[in-house]
Amino acid sequence: MITRAINLALPEQEVRSRCDARKIKVSAMETLPSGGTHLVCLTIEGADDARAHFKKAIMSGPVPRFAFLRHDEARARSR
Repeated sequence: MITRAINLALPEQEVRSRCDARKIKVSAMETLPSGGTHLVCLTIEGADDARAHFKKAIMSGPVPRFAFLRHDEARARSR
């Protein structure tokens, strides 16, 4: 399966700076509950480069993520 998403056992700021240095275009990035980073690259080629570059930091298996809360849901809860 080809995917642009990668879970990394690195802090978000380090992932961001290393992607910038390698000119890997990022579609989305989020901090994981474990302290790692969920990285989504803009292109498959960028994801392939990221997988090679971050090879030792790739997390395998299921990785818990924070629940997604849409803006309208958050506003309704705050009322």
